[in-house]
Amino acid sequence: MNTAAHTSPLSQEELENIHAWWRAANYLSAGQIFLLDNPLLEQPLEPEHIKPRRLGHWGTTPGLNMLYAHMNRIIRRENLDAIFITGPGHGGPALVASTWMEGSYSELYPDVSRDREGMKHLFKQFSFPGGIPSHCAPETPGSINEGGELGYSLSHAFGAVFDNPDLLALCVVGDGEAETGPLATAWHSNKFLNPVRDGAVLPVLHLNGYKIANPTVLARIDTADLQKLFEGYGYRPYVVEGSDPMQVHQQLAATLDSIIAEIQHIQTSARA
Repeated sequence: MNTAAHTSPLSQEELENIHAWWRAANYLSAGQIFLLDNPLLEQPLEPEHIKPRRLGHWGTTPGLNMLYAHMNRIIRRENLDAIFITGPGHGGPALVASTWMEGSYSELYPDVSRDREGMKHLFKQFSFPGGIPSHCAPETPGSINEGGELGYSLSHAFGAVFDNPDLLALCVVGDGEAETGPLATAWHSNKFLNPVRDGAVLPVLHLNGYKIANPTVLARIDTADLQKLFEGYGYRPYVVEGSDPMQVHQQLAATLDSIIAEIQHIQTSARA
């Protein structure tokens, strides 16, 4: 299986900026899940600051936030036309956090401003009566996929790029989502992709090991067997993994650089 190149494409400044974004997005995501008030923790945490019922999951969130940060780097550098499709269940906090930080959320929803009061509103509205769902619903900026019923993210990604040659769709597939019938079938959509007239889909299988209540099958498959499975589907799998965030940032950046260059080469050759 292809692993990330042993290079460090990020400068120290880039590494620190991406890591800071990731940590801030993680904080904003956790705040949405848990907090009703005291968004900046300027006071000692009290029971009344905590939501009485917590909906949404932390497990998929850090990976989504990391991918979003790294895709923004690639988009800015390559001037890409790209879309980020969030498949994992209850992944809403991540995309809401990142779009709020970059400003697109407040542009659509001015009442959720980019200040202390706006952050309080952002946290309170999540999975709350009259607020927003815990999935990446259509009202989430940039989302074309409703995460409440799992299994359709990859189909939406391929549908978005058909007859749209300049578009890149990065689709994060949850490993629990991958066990649904629609998603298991959607891996074969690459058979219908034409690099001359269509854009590209970059699926990312987020193997965090668990679905809502149980371990996932794909996370328990031997790595070599998992490679053969996806090679049989017609993909070239890459693995990015680790426990040191700074190393994973470099690994992910190197992997995305290689993949984007390969996609561009395939499209340029096919369209020549």
